[in-house]
Amino acid sequence: MTSVKTPADEAEARAIQDELRNRVVLDEVGPPPGCGLIAGVDVAYDDARDLVAAAAVVLDAATLEVVEEATAVGHVSFPYVPGLLAFRELPTVLAALDALTAEPGLVVCDGYGLAHPRGFGLACHLGVVTGLPSIGVAKNPFTFTYEEPGARRGDFAPLVAADGAVVGRALRTQDGIKPVYVSVGHRVSLDNACAQTLALSPRFRIPETTRHADSLCRRALREAS
Repeated sequence: MTSVKTPADEAEARAIQDELRNRVVLDEVGPPPGCGLIAGVDVAYDDARDLVAAAAVVLDAATLEVVEEATAVGHVSFPYVPGLLAFRELPTVLAALDALTAEPGLVVCDGYGLAHPRGFGLACHLGVVTGLPSIGVAKNPFTFTYEEPGARRGDFAPLVAADGAVVGRALRTQDGIKPVYVSVGHRVSLDNACAQTLALSPRFRIPETTRHADSLCRRALREAS
């Protein structure tokens, strides 16, 4: 079973991030869109009960049909700290992924990869600890700036960090609809991450992987005793 250490405090969490950041692989293209199996992961919280539920849903990339799904529910083990959210989510996300029998060729996170204040969002962290190619597709742009992309599906504009570095793209997945925010996690190029996102979003703004995982983790949280 894949596991991650829960840091004792913020300083230790940042030290772990600094160590793992050096292991991110950025020189691989990643699997081609429409091929193999793709997993989506998402989490939901119940603050009143201090619970977090994670879902992992595997789709056939060619048909976008659900092949397998799994959930895990646990107690939140790390406080909310901006930039360190992965430490709250990863233990339960990994438990859901470990419950799968299928091995995906790509994991799509509802969140960020390199487009992160410390350059190491959930998609990077998950990719490094599992070894799986991973990307982040977020609903909001977080702290980065971008010019509005064109109005047509497939149009995009760079996500730019404060230092001027391009850390992702604002990508239009449907004509005239608000873009999503794509960034590399591990072992995938930015071009491929965007192509994967478009292939996974034939009808709606967000990828089918995220749509299924979001619904499933919320249901698991409601059903948790």
